[in-house]
Amino acid sequence: MESKISSTIEDYLGIIYILERDGEAVQGVRLAELLGVSAPTVTNTLKRMTRDGLLEMGTGGPRLTLTGLDQARTVMRRHMLAEWMLVRMLSWSKLHGEAHSMEHAISQEVEASLLLELQGKQTCPHGNPIPGHEEAVKDWVALTTLAAGAHVIIRRVHELAEDTRGVLAFLEERGIAPGVAASLLENQPVNGTVTLDVAGQPVTLGYPLARYVYGEVVG
Repeated sequence: MESKISSTIEDYLGIIYILERDGEAVQGVRLAELLGVSAPTVTNTLKRMTRDGLLEMGTGGPRLTLTGLDQARTVMRRHMLAEWMLVRMLSWSKLHGEAHSMEHAISQEVEASLLLELQGKQTCPHGNPIPGHEEAVKDWVALTTLAAGAHVIIRRVHELAEDTRGVLAFLEERGIAPGVAASLLENQPVNGTVTLDVAGQPVTLGYPLARYVYGEVVG
């Protein structure tokens, strides 16, 4: 029988997995910010996860154990499969929030069935890599790294942007979604903004968001 951990611990596992995958330090203050909880709550939860063998504490901070990594991959995979299950029923911007509620209830049997049905999918509908398919996104670059005149196909909105309230709806309203063609009109490091041409309309994004939107350069 599948062992069940709490949805709270699964949320921690997912965030820690993303930070480790991207080479970002796992720090209590960062976790508190991303999860919307207090620092003492994070400290107590990390202690519990360490006790349960999901984390190990080192000089560089907490890291997932092999058991924790396996559980984290399962959480992320089920979340992304839930998004694909909902994609025909909901708008693109609503998938993440609804899937977050569903991911904790998906069983091994349902996960296996969805994997069979969705063979060949390497990313979620927002372009983030399903665990084990990280190579699929390695050539996509953040909009903040591009110079004016670059032409891209939008491919990915990073998980950490997905978790920021209103971001997906903001992007969807402005026509920015995976598969959409765009041209870079301006990249202004001094102002911290990137301006795109999307379907003939200028769209300006601040660096805090633009660094989490990735494109495939096509010219």
